[in-house]
Amino acid sequence: MSAEFADEPPLHPETIAAQALGHIDRETGGVVPPLQPSTTFAREGDYRPIRPGNIYARDDAPTVRDAEAIIAALEHGKEARLFASGMAAIATLLRAGAGAPIAMQKGIYYGSQLFAARALAGHGVEIRWFEGGDLASLAEVLADGAVRLVFAETPSNPWLTVVDIAEAARLSHAHGAKLAVDSTAATPIYTTPLTLGADYVVHSATKALNGHSDLLAGVIVTADPSDPLWEAICRERHDAGAVLGAFEAWLLIRGMRTLGVRVRAATANASAIAGYLSGHRNVEIVRYPGLAAHPGHAIARKQMTGGFGSLLSFDVTGGAEAALAVAGRLRRIVRATSLGGVETLIEHRQSVEDPMSGMPGGLLRLSVGIEHVDDLIDDLDGALAPLA
Repeated sequence: MSAEFADEPPLHPETIAAQALGHIDRETGGVVPPLQPSTTFAREGDYRPIRPGNIYARDDAPTVRDAEAIIAALEHGKEARLFASGMAAIATLLRAGAGAPIAMQKGIYYGSQLFAARALAGHGVEIRWFEGGDLASLAEVLADGAVRLVFAETPSNPWLTVVDIAEAARLSHAHGAKLAVDSTAATPIYTTPLTLGADYVVHSATKALNGHSDLLAGVIVTADPSDPLWEAICRERHDAGAVLGAFEAWLLIRGMRTLGVRVRAATANASAIAGYLSGHRNVEIVRYPGLAAHPGHAIARKQMTGGFGSLLSFDVTGGAEAALAVAGRLRRIVRATSLGGVETLIEHRQSVEDPMSGMPGGLLRLSVGIEHVDDLIDDLDGALAPLA
């Protein structure tokens, strides 16, 4: 990576992403970071690596390092590590912290809950659950000082619960624990948890960081590379080999270059759609932190700078049958899993989660893209109207 910006004032995340951290390929003059697909790297006659640090791609892939450096800069972190998926990143973090009880927020991404319940609790790791919107419950699970890792997600998926990161960090640190925050829905355009006191930030880079629904990736960023937990995370990634390939890292860099404009356009659409839905006679509740009626709105305004993201959920009047009928009538919004892409996606969460999750039948999750907002609202209006 270029050191051109080293002595400059801190850059906005849009500039860091669009300019790929100022990278110019000095070999060719190319303004696009190159793709280096090699899995192994040659040595000199005396067995020194030809390029220090390049030995084997599991830890030493140059293109992966370039992508990690960009994400670390976006999050104001010191180091980042990319993984083969968002769940690979989360699983690595939780396994690395599993030597003591782990505090987990309720109602977060279903895959995170499943991993905690099956792979950790199922093998003897104590999981202590707390409410993200009520940090008194976090204080309770931390009270005996046994917890060493707190895992939160804000805004959460699909409940859009907002966690006060600064207060969660204060409570965690007061009881000797580290705080990790899944910030996938917020993106570094709107929230940088490390600047609010968190120790780790996690993303499913599959989502908004890449933004094009064409690769799987996950990332963990740290504020302190000397932390024993970070060292354990790095060892776990090396030993388990859940790494990202060079081509996927190159695609991720390419996707991140439009991060700012994509996220802001999708957020403007989501805000307008949330307002439309909250006044609809066939919608019971809309969950979006940008709405003044949202219980976490005040906290979101404090820690989400400039916007509230592109994810929302809403409950259709009439339960599961009505919600599925609404989703089935949509013509432009795509019925599919995932979020953070340029296209708008809708998902009936009860259909894809285990009944144990207690997901309401009427809930539809909407990941808003960058289409013209009038087309999206027209599509929703046509799908909701027959319920009257």
